Amino acid sequence: MDNTEESAIELHGDEEIIEVIDLNDVETGPDDLADDLEDVDFEDAGNADDADDNEGWETEDEMDAEAEQDDSELTFSKHTGSVFCVSLDPATNSLAVTGGEDDKAYVWRVSDGEVLLECTGHKDSVTCAVFSHDSSLVASGDMSGMIKVWKVETKEEIWSFEVGDLEWLEWHPCAPVLLAGTDDGNVWMWKIPAGDCKTFPSSACQATSGKVLPDGKRAIVGYEDGTVRVWDLKQGNAVHIIKGQDGHQGALTCLACNKDGSLVLTGSVDGCAKLINTATGKQMFAVLPLIAVAYLDGTLAIYDLSTQVLRHRCQHEAGIVHLQWEDSSSLVSTCSLDGALRFWDARSGNMVSEYHGHTAEILDFTINREGSLAITASGDNQVKVFCLQRPDR
Repeated sequence: MDNTEESAIELHGDEEIIEVIDLNDVETGPDDLADDLEDVDFEDAGNADDADDNEGWETEDEMDAEAEQDDSELTFSKHTGSVFCVSLDPATNSLAVTGGEDDKAYVWRVSDGEVLLECTGHKDSVTCAVFSHDSSLVASGDMSGMIKVWKVETKEEIWSFEVGDLEWLEWHPCAPVLLAGTDDGNVWMWKIPAGDCKTFPSSACQATSGKVLPDGKRAIVGYEDGTVRVWDLKQGNAVHIIKGQDGHQGALTCLACNKDGSLVLTGSVDGCAKLINTATGKQMFAVLPLIAVAYLDGTLAIYDLSTQVLRHRCQHEAGIVHLQWEDSSSLVSTCSLDGALRFWDARSGNMVSEYHGHTAEILDFTINREGSLAITASGDNQVKVFCLQRPDR
């Protein structure tokens, strides 16, 4: 590939990129790709006199007021340890699944917090919990590599498997097929519940991030050594390998694709973001209007890709853990280590709203497709449901 070092976008010094997500892609219709996988070969504020002394400091009453502020509509408190992950069922967005430090996952109703399924039997903290494309199944995975699949309707465990230390877990977008990446560099793919298995091996370094592309035929995987591979799920081969100067110079931390999967944006500990054409494996520029990049120093950076210029720097009081764009909107949401959920207008760089309620860091969050509810998972052992109110709604 004829890419040079200067084609990598230097985004923010040496800070670690948490997540990068593109904006305003055209929605495409769903494709039923299950048939394509059938023939895969599986194996008090103080006195006035003290005002100057208190300037820049929070008084005890102010801190107490902040701690007591709770903007949430509902709090789910079944977990007995930090909650690491949360996701909504894609069919109705009425059910949530959460996984935590207590070695459990719960499936519960968003409207009232009623538990529908308790996923037990894990050996370590549950860090991955996701619904299948039709919401009939839920998969839970723990740090040790134990993966379990449950049927939501009958509340029964229908399949389990143990791999190496788990890095990520994701369902196929149109079929009961589950993929996982592990610290030994392997990517696994299973048909559920039959358990037919196929592996996609690579060099002995962690498969740190992965995503099945919307076409359902390919997956893109990032590795600890900075390499990015595009895998053909049917043939089992890597159709593109982006490495060396064309790849990253440090471990991949995140990746995101546009609606049709033709473009993937990758982030790394090297402080760079790269836009990759999944059909050619080459870098591209001036295609997406905006990207958002979150950093552990609390900076949310909005970049214009056509000019490769920083548009806005939105500062948080603590490190950012996760960000998400609202579909077909300029609104980007963030959660951070100060326990707050915030919404920003990427066009102006202004904060639109913020929500409080947690007494510890938010570790994950998700928003329903209508943009009316946000669900946050926190180190305070709680999950909260927030009703989102904006003037433009």
